[in-house]
Amino acid sequence: MTVSLPPAMVEQFEKVRKAEHRTKSELVREALRQYFYSRFPIESASKAELAAIRRGRAEIREGQYVTLDEILNDLATKNRKTSKKSA
Repeated sequence: MTVSLPPAMVEQFEKVRKAEHRTKSELVREALRQYFYSRFPIESASKAELAAIRRGRAEIREGQYVTLDEILNDLATKNRKTSKKSA
């Protein structure tokens, strides 16, 4: 991977790298980890959520589920307006 940086940023990068005794790769990896975490934090599921996921997976294995097509068909049927028949 090739990255272009302005000279001032390269200078700052080198100061930090030397002060922390890191390789360029280590510093870039850490910077990217911090960036990704700040933009896309990793969320951990709660015990209740994990239990619900396990129950759901068990229900799917037992065949207790509804497909998306079935749901959409059901919704379409419920949303149809009845009209009077013409003579």
